[in-house]
Amino acid sequence: MSTQNNWLPAEPNLETVCKTYSNPIYSLSQAEIPAIILRNAYSPEQCTGLINRFTNMGLMRDEADINSPDKRTRIDIGTSLGNRGADKAKFLAHAQATEHLFKFLFDGFDNPVDLIYESLNVLSPGKEVKVARELDGSRYGPAIFRVHYETHSYKPHIDHVKYREKRTDYQVYRFEHQFAGVLCVQNADENGKGTQALLHRCLWSDEIQPYIVKETFDQYAADNGIENYQVDLQQGDLYFFNTRCIHEVPPVQGNRARIVLAVFIGYSPEADEIFVWS
Repeated sequence: MSTQNNWLPAEPNLETVCKTYSNPIYSLSQAEIPAIILRNAYSPEQCTGLINRFTNMGLMRDEADINSPDKRTRIDIGTSLGNRGADKAKFLAHAQATEHLFKFLFDGFDNPVDLIYESLNVLSPGKEVKVARELDGSRYGPAIFRVHYETHSYKPHIDHVKYREKRTDYQVYRFEHQFAGVLCVQNADENGKGTQALLHRCLWSDEIQPYIVKETFDQYAADNGIENYQVDLQQGDLYFFNTRCIHEVPPVQGNRARIVLAVFIGYSPEADEIFVWS
């Protein structure tokens, strides 16, 4: 849990969150709360069914196959702006292929991508939630499954198309605030706590950047008494957080992959639209 108990998430379901916060997404943008957590938002049984389908289709390697020649520690099922955004035409073409794949990938299951968009709609009164797009109508990838294998981790960082990646040639650059939505499809360790992230009550700024670069943020946080919140999820839990808050992800341990369905979200209080992409 957090080192002090006064920076706590809004949870455990949409009804309770919306009763407590009149505009949950705005509260998240101000870092008043570390996260919005929706427990048991998607069926654990369907999560397991989807993993079997991905394995059978060759979209991810079989975790039981310890002799697999595929040694990647991260596999994407979807289109990553972070990894592919340097070539805009190729990124948008890949996104189109992802959209086609997602049209049939969930046949027979509840659509987990729809779940994320519908939840976001409820959390964002008066806004229209839609897949991010360019002025000519070309759409970004709607969501991405990230499959992380043993040792994969993320050091303290932010995700932001404006403040980190500076993608001025993309429409999502205009949004003041950026969030992430993450659905836990499988935890790396069945018996572990299921830690998905450690969120720090510290919004990125130019003054913070040197500590990120030198990898001394943990010491800075300790010296300045910065609160944090450890996000522990079970299979089927969905959470949203402000990606301008410094955050980190512990290493995957064991043979099981940590699998999430993730989106990025662009939000400005004065804008009518909320853009979502991967």
